[in-house]
Amino acid sequence: MEAERPNHHQITHASSSTICPLRRKRGGDEELRPMDLDAAAAGSRPTSQDKLKALAYEYGHEFRIFSSATFESTTSNLPAADQEEDDDFYELQPADYFNLVSNRLAEQSKVLKTRKMREAELAAQRAKIKKTVMRVRFPDGYILEADFHPSETVQSLMGLLKKVLSRPDLPFYLYTVPPKKRIQDTSMDFYTAGFIPGANVFFSYDLPAGSELNTDSVKSEPYLSEEIRMLDGLSIVQEPVHQPIDSNANYSSAHQSDVFQSDFAPPTNKKPAKPKWFKR
Repeated sequence: MEAERPNHHQITHASSSTICPLRRKRGGDEELRPMDLDAAAAGSRPTSQDKLKALAYEYGHEFRIFSSATFESTTSNLPAADQEEDDDFYELQPADYFNLVSNRLAEQSKVLKTRKMREAELAAQRAKIKKTVMRVRFPDGYILEADFHPSETVQSLMGLLKKVLSRPDLPFYLYTVPPKKRIQDTSMDFYTAGFIPGANVFFSYDLPAGSELNTDSVKSEPYLSEEIRMLDGLSIVQEPVHQPIDSNANYSSAHQSDVFQSDFAPPTNKKPAKPKWFKR
């Protein structure tokens, strides 16, 4: 009696569900997020690290979340700012004297420079800065830290906040201290706003005094969504890039070094021979 052969469609369906078990349906269509592909390739469910990478890819910026306890434990590993230095630390060293003189000469040279020369120097300094780190502090103690390009505007930070807030429907604003100064023009880039190489800004809801939403219950709710708060203390781990060793490049460099040494070999100590026609 022959055994029943499994249906071909059943095998295909089973294998597809085994290869990619993290497939979700949205609006009837099946869709995969980047973290699902990584997890499916690894044969496990997505981890918090995968989720952070997927959200950073979706939002377009790398970011980190810290609670007050996590941030304090992170900064406690740094040396104390009020640590007293030895007396030798305050002695003027030759390098310090050189820096003082160089700064003095640089200040004097500014008077002799034209406007175009100064603008060219500022443009060159601006081109060297590739990243600015913005740190947003929330009233409940959470901190969002995100990386931006200096040419991006403050509005890009506002757009990122709307994606991570638990109540994105409520109006809000950012301000700096001290003194408390509200950031009015969000169209400025980070370089023009003075947020280079980074800055601390503070978050607040922009609710009128007589508004129904301006209550203690709304202010006591978490400012960040639960999905974002679960990423507390995580940061994206960059995988090291291993470059292959090119044997041809090593051979060419070695050959060039041999040629260089042969072309510029030190002269020998032989005395120059006298010509035959020279007679004393």
